[in-house]
Amino acid sequence: MTYKDYYKVLGVAKTATPEEIKRAYRKLALKYHPDKTKGDKAAEEKFKEVNEANEVLSDPQKRKKYDQLGTDWKHYEEAGAPPGGFDWSKYASGRGGQARTMSQEEFNAMFNEEGAGDFFETLFGLHSQEKRGRRNRAIKGEDFEAETTLSFEEAYHGSTRLIKINDQTIKVTIHPGIEDRHVLRIPGKGAEGMNGGANGDLFLTVKITSHPGFRRKGNDLYCDLPVELYTAVLGGKTKIKTLKGTVRIDIPKETQNGKMLRLLGLGMPIYDKKNEFGNLYVKVTIQLPDHLSKEEIDLFKKLAALEKTGHSTAHT
Repeated sequence: MTYKDYYKVLGVAKTATPEEIKRAYRKLALKYHPDKTKGDKAAEEKFKEVNEANEVLSDPQKRKKYDQLGTDWKHYEEAGAPPGGFDWSKYASGRGGQARTMSQEEFNAMFNEEGAGDFFETLFGLHSQEKRGRRNRAIKGEDFEAETTLSFEEAYHGSTRLIKINDQTIKVTIHPGIEDRHVLRIPGKGAEGMNGGANGDLFLTVKITSHPGFRRKGNDLYCDLPVELYTAVLGGKTKIKTLKGTVRIDIPKETQNGKMLRLLGLGMPIYDKKNEFGNLYVKVTIQLPDHLSKEEIDLFKKLAALEKTGHSTAHT
């Protein structure tokens, strides 16, 4: 048998980062998992090979040893497998911890078709009892990843979603106040474990659509409120629609354009905290009247004259 290229097994470059290796492994493990392939022997062998490759490449020390072996293996082949045998002392120890050199017969036996499954164990010095333990130990099932999208209102009030993944339907309750891109972990809803191992988990990324009227910053909401000029000047009451319902608010007299009003407790619910809310910040945008009558224009002229007179008096 030829040298096993674990990078090729996972479909990654030899310079791949740990994150790239993790993503590639998850994708392939999900593709070839026995629960999904239903008795496909070829897929089952591929699944084992993918797990073996990940176990080496995801561990920095094992990966370092493996990378060094790859270089020496290539040199060994190019040299025509000289009688002295492959120098295995860098990678494996004999019983009692003594380093040794593997003979050519041992080397050939290790890497023939029947010995392919022992490649990983020999590379890292595992003996037969340890090998049996590794094969039979409990293995946690793979984690699944999924996404769902909520409207802004659903994020405010909370919602539920039915997530279909790997031939199962999972009901997920989403609490009020969840933020965009929040990742929920649903324990035990991933792939089944092996040899009595625990099931994997489901990681659900929640996306939230934008709202035409509100902007969110943390638990606070921001919006614009059109106010008539006369109300801004004289003061008065006006209505505003919030996610909690329509409320009436007071507009102080002589309110300036752009003034920010704070409405306590009318922001987003604070996630996983009962009856706690952020605030709503309302920016006043004054609406100027249009289509004025001649009488209204004359009144504005009088107001303008009074304003000038008032300024003139104040300076004398």
